[in-house]
Amino acid sequence: MPIALLALAIGAFGIGTTEFVLMGVLPEIAHDLGISISEAGNFITAYALGVVVGAPLLTAVAVRLARKTMLLSMMGVFIASNALFAFAPTPEVGMLFRFAAGLPHGAFFGAGAVVAATLVGAQRRAKAVSMMFLGLTLANVIGVPAGTFLSQQVGWRATFGVVALIGVVALVSIAKLIPHQRPTSNVSLRGELGAFRKPEVWFALAIVTFGLGGGFASLSYVAPVLTDVAGFDGTSVTLLLSLAGLGMTFGNVIGGRLADRFPLTGLYGALTALAVVLLLFTVTANSKIGAAVMLFLVGMTSFMVGPMMQSRIMEKAGGAQSMVSAAVQSAFNIANSIGAYLGGLAIAGGFGLVSPNVVGAMLALVGLTLTVSSAVFDRRRAARVASVDSPDGVDDVDNPRVDDAVQDDSPLEQPGIEPRLESRPEPVAA
Repeated sequence: MPIALLALAIGAFGIGTTEFVLMGVLPEIAHDLGISISEAGNFITAYALGVVVGAPLLTAVAVRLARKTMLLSMMGVFIASNALFAFAPTPEVGMLFRFAAGLPHGAFFGAGAVVAATLVGAQRRAKAVSMMFLGLTLANVIGVPAGTFLSQQVGWRATFGVVALIGVVALVSIAKLIPHQRPTSNVSLRGELGAFRKPEVWFALAIVTFGLGGGFASLSYVAPVLTDVAGFDGTSVTLLLSLAGLGMTFGNVIGGRLADRFPLTGLYGALTALAVVLLLFTVTANSKIGAAVMLFLVGMTSFMVGPMMQSRIMEKAGGAQSMVSAAVQSAFNIANSIGAYLGGLAIAGGFGLVSPNVVGAMLALVGLTLTVSSAVFDRRRAARVASVDSPDGVDDVDNPRVDDAVQDDSPLEQPGIEPRLESRPEPVAA
């Protein structure tokens, strides 16, 4: 794999750390700013809102820029907003800077995914994308525990100061390692938005929203499950959460490899496995060993879906990939919000602390149903195109229009044959 992917992974590590470490430092922030824990939780919401708003907005503003320039610009916003948050004098000012910190998240991953895919051949692009997202998952293994410990020992402001320094390292790495390419003259905002006219793109975004929402429904409330149900001591929670991060790391790597070799079957398997694991978690939560194992598996099966869907939506978008890649990050954060909200409703309804796992399993099954529906839609669309071009109902292998239609729109080229991501010409600019 190209060394340039390391620069993208460092950026992803910094972004993942600033997103997730807040969950571990809320008590210190609340005490320092004189607010309640629930009020401090609004900083999480502000960041998620920044991601949802910034992903399409900043991508649209910078659509004609070279993608390296886009990456450098987004990392500059990341550094400034986290540094300013570290010096926030009041909760209101802090809320503003947390919102700003979320703005470059989706645009960075959107541009980074396209850059990663262009650095390798078509048969390895999902693996390349997963290497970038490896930084995001490692943030949960290394960045979050280290940031939480630093906050407890020195203060939360030091944690976000270090996060800003990670951004500086990422900025320098991107400048040095990512090859410079000229912006593409034929790329336009209208063209990028045109990808959203494809039903396949909306299917993919819905699969991300509901499929990953299942994992977040469980992970959002895993801390009280570990202490109040499994019986772990509160001091063990930070270390145990690293198990989820480790599972995410394994899942991301496995998902990237499956996406290149068995894109559709792998997605079926990941969503099915996630639903099964979540249901098993409701049974094993009373056991310390069982809870720890399931925590790892929830993280693994959830994040197997990520690189598969990132690669799939880029395939469906054709040449207009930047906006839809950024939209995946918006869908990711919407999944986080939906999973946490529905899981909280289950607990508030008196169904117990393990009930979010049942909610999560149901959401994963919705994602699986959408995946099947998407595959059926692709197959029928390819069949309609083939029947128009071949009146006798037999595909003409020498007819380029039929071949192109199947490659562009159908992950199922023939019944019983595992589809592969087809090679597509990439824009000159990255």
